[in-house]
Amino acid sequence: MQGKRILLIVGGGIAAYKACEIVRLIRKAGGSVHCVVTDAAAQFVAPMTFAALSEQQVHTSLWDLKDEAEMGHIQLSRQADLVVVAPATADLLARMAAGLADDLATTLLLATDKPVLAAPAMNVRMWQHPATRRNVAQLRADGITVLEPDEGPMACGEYGPGRLPDPATIVAAIDAALAPVPRPLAGRHVLVTAGPTHEPIDPVRYIANRSSGKQGFAIAGALAALGARVTLVAGPVTLATPAGVDRVDVETAREMAAAVDAALPADVAVLVAAVADWRAEAPAGQKIKKGADTPTLTLAENPDILAGLARSDRRPSLLIGFAAETEHVIDHARAKLARKGCDWIVANDVSGNVMGGALNRVHIITADGVETWDEAPKDAVARKLAERISDAL
Repeated sequence: MQGKRILLIVGGGIAAYKACEIVRLIRKAGGSVHCVVTDAAAQFVAPMTFAALSEQQVHTSLWDLKDEAEMGHIQLSRQADLVVVAPATADLLARMAAGLADDLATTLLLATDKPVLAAPAMNVRMWQHPATRRNVAQLRADGITVLEPDEGPMACGEYGPGRLPDPATIVAAIDAALAPVPRPLAGRHVLVTAGPTHEPIDPVRYIANRSSGKQGFAIAGALAALGARVTLVAGPVTLATPAGVDRVDVETAREMAAAVDAALPADVAVLVAAVADWRAEAPAGQKIKKGADTPTLTLAENPDILAGLARSDRRPSLLIGFAAETEHVIDHARAKLARKGCDWIVANDVSGNVMGGALNRVHIITADGVETWDEAPKDAVARKLAERISDAL
């Protein structure tokens, strides 16, 4: 933090008062702070408070004649070592994700070429709303660090996740963001598969599963953050491509198998995709119409991508499969490890709200035994797995 310049954008929520403590802690650690206070934030804390704590001019408007005569918003966005948004309200996150630039704060965020860290704070329902989850996923895919909010009682009287993280926690995250980023996987090529496959029955129907692709996309992003060159072979999902990842879109299991083969050689393969085991042997060329007789669907087995890669003469040095089970999770995963010939199986119980959910609890199955991890957000699981892969290499 010593000698670093932080641009702090204060969003308009009751948690804005905690931004005062963030300024104090940054300065105590040896950093300098320039504050941008939105119009909404000024309804909670006067800009003069931030000026006194930072001992710097506070910026509030894109239309300041003196500053903007010198393109002040460009200078502010480029002179900082790190841009921090705290509190990052639901509205501010949405505008960031959409790339809007209709006030000083969002214009700075769009114009900056420096790392950005956002600390969300909002009502629990707002944090859990699909629109906010979608915006956060987009921001993370764009390379912005979005902290998880704390859980607890809120000013609105509700309880749950949505509280601004403690100022000391935010400052620790700032310190980490300013530190040199370790890139232990630089020079390595990692292949990741994610999402479901869709196997056509006719032009409008298909066989599929409930995989959302979230865990696989998070793993691809975490591996790229550690410096790997990542090829992500993705089934039909609507997720944003993680920063620094090369994406190949496929639909069927056979297309995924071909894309995996084309991506080789790789140092590591992490096959997260929930590939359909079967396909319709002879898909109809036209939509099957409802009639007196119930149509018969004859199934054919799809290629086993994991087992095929394990037998390949271009087998990655570390081959990791996933096992989504609904019962006897560890027993089935151990059997899969032996049957497929891979190095690790990452197993999880998908009988609850895991496919499409935000949390995951996994077991790492290897020849040496079983390692069970606590339930955590899928991004956190991805980072931990990426670090374990790095250590193994």
